[in-house]
Amino acid sequence: MSAPTVNLRTLVALAWPIVLARATQAVVGLADGLMVAPLGEDALAATTTGAINTFAAVILPMGTVFIVQSFVAQLVGQGRGGEVHRYAWYGMVLALVAAVVALASMPLVRPLLGLLDHDPEVERLMGNYMLIRLTSVGAIVGMEALGNWYGGLGNTRMQMNAGVLTMVLDTGGNWLLIEGNLGFPALGVEGAALTSTISSWIGFGYLALAFGRGWGGVPARSGAIVLQARELGRVLRFGLPNGVNWFLEFGAFTLFLNVAVAALGKTVLGALNVIIQVNSVAFMPAFGLATAGSILAGQTIGAGAKDQVWPIVRMTLVAAAGWMAAIGLLYFTYPELVMGLFAYDDPRTGVTAAQMIAIGAPMLAVSAAWQLFDASAITFSETLRAAGDTTWCLIVRIVLAWAAFVPVSLLVVFVLDGDGIAVILCLTGYIALLAGALIWRFRSGRWKAIELTEPVLV
Repeated sequence: MSAPTVNLRTLVALAWPIVLARATQAVVGLADGLMVAPLGEDALAATTTGAINTFAAVILPMGTVFIVQSFVAQLVGQGRGGEVHRYAWYGMVLALVAAVVALASMPLVRPLLGLLDHDPEVERLMGNYMLIRLTSVGAIVGMEALGNWYGGLGNTRMQMNAGVLTMVLDTGGNWLLIEGNLGFPALGVEGAALTSTISSWIGFGYLALAFGRGWGGVPARSGAIVLQARELGRVLRFGLPNGVNWFLEFGAFTLFLNVAVAALGKTVLGALNVIIQVNSVAFMPAFGLATAGSILAGQTIGAGAKDQVWPIVRMTLVAAAGWMAAIGLLYFTYPELVMGLFAYDDPRTGVTAAQMIAIGAPMLAVSAAWQLFDASAITFSETLRAAGDTTWCLIVRIVLAWAAFVPVSLLVVFVLDGDGIAVILCLTGYIALLAGALIWRFRSGRWKAIELTEPVLV
């Protein structure tokens, strides 16, 4: 099969549904916190922290099933679209395993929370929230698996549809169950967790129904669906490093935030949290472009046209870097204005929005330096993942995050008495090193020797 025809219009058409799908995920997490805020500080702290803890529990399997997209894209590129159905089932098998592990871990939630220094009421509410949310792990991972399966086919709108459905149901359910509107019971924090769980299962149900009914361009099967342990092993072989990568990098950043940044005081911590929120929104188009580019790269690799991957990467990089350069210019030119859009009075810490802006605006301006590095890192990381080069990416990220970024940031704060600007420079240095390593790996061409899919169906 010939490589797909690629142009900027094709890239953007694939990218924008990914951006919207990821945006809906952010809104679901944000809605729980915002809609329990009127219940008081304890409810807000329990919900926001409980959501982060739940994400920590789901990030490993989520990152693992992301590889489904790479397998499907390469098989489509090889003209073997009739064989891709098995990979949707492999993703759902991994989602089932994640669900079982999450359910089995539920008795550990309260003992583990008891080891932390939380207020008793916050600890109680957080435990209630997490126990309910852990029942949605299978749905969250399953939705990620099927969404990426459709993405490998070149249909990124199905995951967007599921995300929008989940967001709408979660927001509406929160309105009904948190404070008890229209005669529904007022369940507070537990209501927020329950609506997020139910909406996640409905979102997954939509994708599962679509897959079963053949909606969204599902190709005709070339034969009976026979799952093979060897193929599932290959999915784990290439997918698990990606999941571990996400998990450990998230862990390194969490340690950085809660130890190094927290030591600088609540104002700096609050300001950095705002900067993270700003960047999580601004970064979404670049992530969507990089993921769309990886789909096209995967299909091109599958078609045996590996020499045509670089033009795809170059086009993706130019588009992502152009976006991030504009964002960086905005940060550098109008940092107070941007911070003002996201800064808030935090009753838990006593930090006001004005304090956040005063401290955070210079930090945000300096963060403009990492935007092009971030665009490069995500573009080459996604391309290498599409080629199946996940183990090397895992190793380099672990080394840079845990052997460089974490110790250097701790040194800067606790030994060199660095401030908020210093921690931003630590982040910038980490992203720059990561981008350089990923560019070097791609240019080495070693990813071309990786065989992600088996050449012959047995």
